[in-house]
Amino acid sequence: MGLSTFRGGAHPYEGKALSENKPIKTLEAGDELVFPMSQHIGAPATPVVNVGDEVKMGQRIGEASGFISANIVSSVSGKVKAIEPRTLSSGAKATCVVIENDKNYTPIDGLGTERDYKSLSKDEIRQIIKDAGIVGMGGAGFPTNVKVTPKNEDAIDHVIINGAECEPYLTSDYRLMLERPEELIEGLRVVLSIFKNAKGVIAIEDNKPEAIEKLTYLTESDPNITVKRLKTKYPQGAERQIIYVTTGRRLHAKLLPADVGCIVDNVQTMLAIYDAVVKQTPSMTRVMTLTGEAMADPQNYLVRFGMSHAEVLDAAGGLKPEGAAKLISGGPMMGMAMYTLDTPITKTSSSILAFSEDEVLKNEPTNCIRCGRCASVCPCHLVPQMMAQAGERNDLEAFEALNGMECYECGTCTFVCPAKRRLTQTFKQCRQAVMAKNRKAQAEAAAKKKAEEEAAANKGKEDA
Repeated sequence: MGLSTFRGGAHPYEGKALSENKPIKTLEAGDELVFPMSQHIGAPATPVVNVGDEVKMGQRIGEASGFISANIVSSVSGKVKAIEPRTLSSGAKATCVVIENDKNYTPIDGLGTERDYKSLSKDEIRQIIKDAGIVGMGGAGFPTNVKVTPKNEDAIDHVIINGAECEPYLTSDYRLMLERPEELIEGLRVVLSIFKNAKGVIAIEDNKPEAIEKLTYLTESDPNITVKRLKTKYPQGAERQIIYVTTGRRLHAKLLPADVGCIVDNVQTMLAIYDAVVKQTPSMTRVMTLTGEAMADPQNYLVRFGMSHAEVLDAAGGLKPEGAAKLISGGPMMGMAMYTLDTPITKTSSSILAFSEDEVLKNEPTNCIRCGRCASVCPCHLVPQMMAQAGERNDLEAFEALNGMECYECGTCTFVCPAKRRLTQTFKQCRQAVMAKNRKAQAEAAAKKKAEEEAAANKGKEDA
């Protein structure tokens, strides 16, 4: 019987050998840490501290400001130095709380104290996850407390740990599966305790045999948890693909995993749940991979949120003498090129990749040769060639008619294109334009409805 996989996808150079056998090291923070209030999908958190305040490690400094939002906690103790806009890795600006690190790491009361999660109710576990500020740490940044609070919890029959880590070069999740396997499994049991009808699945690509072997051994006596071996292929770790290969259920853009009975969390998110619920430790750190051909010492590092990318790179040994042609935050397929390293580490900062060559600049795009490779590899079964044509003429209606909003910008089409066309970039711009158009239409409809209601109320007063 073949390994579980999906139709489409590609096999980019893995590059994982640079850091996969490097145990996680801890980097200490510097003098100043910067905490963006926007580290997640949804509304930014609202600062709940003031300039001059003394804060402790683990203290909440940003309050979730809506249903889709997340708390922010300080990863150090010290004094609030400023609350001001700072630049993020994406190039956008966000309100940030700047803390001067006193290097004492004075904790809040109870930080790190063990707790028996079995004595907690479902709602108490959900509240702990919310209080801890946990979000999807695989890159999406969706608030985890919202994810574990579906409309119908009885319909959830799969809780999936996404251990695919299909992006080339990244190895942080792999190292965590090897170094914290028991805690990872216990984190899964915490989530399973919320959903009485669910079974746990740990899905791992077959290029990680040691992790598969270790987690299989540790769960072989647990009838509620299985380890599923997946074929190594990009983007196997995408949420839609991991659900399909695990359950056979298909997910499209208008559905959430809970709509098909699934909760999906990546390795670091599940460990953050364990830390919060069992160890009373909120979301303050993550493991990053610093790697690439231009990196002096490829390695996996435990870092505190709020540290700067420049600080982390310097502490890790920096670049090779010849420097790097390109630096990327995230994986090479879906990550973002960085024009500055003076940006803070956030909950979704997975890596710094340093490349000696810039593949984008090296290859100038040419006209489409109509080979069809982009369509053959698209995991969403779209037709990128036609979508690109619609995008180039700014025909958003045609783009939508071609199901362009189903694209999740995995970059597979761009990777295989022999003409080196920047397809994913076009689709990203089109999707943003469609979403902006829809938001405008919704705002206009709401304003029109409000005006009609006010007019009707005024007419009623006049008639009276």
